[in-house]
Amino acid sequence: MHPKVSIIIPCYNSERTLNETLQSVFDQDYEAWEAIMVNDGSPDNLEAVALEWVEKDDRFKYYKKTNGGLGSARNYGLKKASGTYVLPLDSDNMVRPEFVNMAIDVLDSQNQIGVVYGNAMYFGEKTGIWNVGAFDHYKMLNHNFIDACAVVRKSLFDSIGGYEENLPHQGHEDWDFWLCIMKTDFEFMYLNKITFDYRVSGSSMIRSFSDNMALENINYIQQKHSELYIHAYQKVYLENKYLKRELSTSVIRKVFKKLKSL
Repeated sequence: MHPKVSIIIPCYNSERTLNETLQSVFDQDYEAWEAIMVNDGSPDNLEAVALEWVEKDDRFKYYKKTNGGLGSARNYGLKKASGTYVLPLDSDNMVRPEFVNMAIDVLDSQNQIGVVYGNAMYFGEKTGIWNVGAFDHYKMLNHNFIDACAVVRKSLFDSIGGYEENLPHQGHEDWDFWLCIMKTDFEFMYLNKITFDYRVSGSSMIRSFSDNMALENINYIQQKHSELYIHAYQKVYLENKYLKRELSTSVIRKVFKKLKSL
């Protein structure tokens, strides 16, 4: 069976969590998938876990490379992917059984949609629902609010060139990629459903960031996508001028109306 969707799973120090992640893939109610595990030079014994799943189901594929970081591992998996669509999945999270099927229904029927994403359920050191919300252009320019766990047309990865590997610090590859998509004609589709489970851990990559590290990444991304920020500023500036003019006109009308009534 040729895979319709390639699930890319970069792995680093994932021995404890990988089984749960791969079980969630195996439990999908859609069968035409392949799961590409990329061992990014991990020092633990995750390989033994991965190979058990390869033996169990040939839709699981396993590769090992020297350590290059998250963007590098995802890009390695993308080169091996043969699906029409791609689902990046972190090796400590779990995808819900119905997500792939729902996302493919949208992408197959709506050619203008490039990305399908949804809400998440927190587990681990935090519980509750992460209500991501509908796509907002200005919100995305301010900060990333969509996790990597979304189903994306592979043609978008091919045209953009995959994930950015030259960020000052690993951890904002998703944000950069979503901004790249904002420059295309494709749209984001939000499913108001829980589509994956997001593990919250004190040892996660993004929690290790200092303020200075985050600032260096933000500066890099904003410079790379400066045209998006300039265009947004111009639009907000013009809208602000219009609203001020309308407000001023409205106040004047009220004053004249009040004077006439005297």
